[in-house]
Amino acid sequence: MAPWLGLVVLLGSWSLGPWGAEACTCSPSHPQDAFCNSDIVIRAKVVGKKLVKEGPFGTMVYTIKQMKMYRGFTKMPHVQYIHTEASESLCGLKLEVNKYQYLLTGRVYDGKMYTGLCNFVERWDQLTLSQRKGLNYRYHLGCNCKIKSCYYLPCFVTSKNECLWTDMLSNFGYPGYQSKHYACIRQKGGYCSWYRGWAPPDKSVINATDP
Repeated sequence: MAPWLGLVVLLGSWSLGPWGAEACTCSPSHPQDAFCNSDIVIRAKVVGKKLVKEGPFGTMVYTIKQMKMYRGFTKMPHVQYIHTEASESLCGLKLEVNKYQYLLTGRVYDGKMYTGLCNFVERWDQLTLSQRKGLNYRYHLGCNCKIKSCYYLPCFVTSKNECLWTDMLSNFGYPGYQSKHYACIRQKGGYCSWYRGWAPPDKSVINATDP
């Protein structure tokens, strides 16, 4: 599972990472965008699963034990089930039961949380320390900033609220250094820039704890 969120070209759902199912195509996006564009962001352990007859190929419903919520308190303060397409060709997500804790992102429709291959989904033990801190406070601070993807040189920012994301130049198909270690945060003067550090940018306005 790769921690990048983007847009499913085929289905128009939110996505994370360069997964490969035949008809599931996802556009890479920085984990901060995954966070900011998701209705729900949680850490959870899968404790059960059930295939139900919804949609053309069925829907897999995972029962989860929610450990912590990072985003979505007003949408759905406690998540017990997550829904995904049963078919990987339709971006359905496969999760291990009673094995790992996962970072899960998704959207809410009709009171249910939906996720898929193109959402930001990763085993918790494979996230970097910077990504965990991002989930707690840094990504939230940057939701008014824009992360601009750079696929080919030359690339330029065109406004003060943009950060130039260059991971794809050398790491296309795999999350790179900016994805793993940086957040795009608005600084003094209204400019957005990449930030990496062990403390929040402004301790006077942030009360943060480690994950």
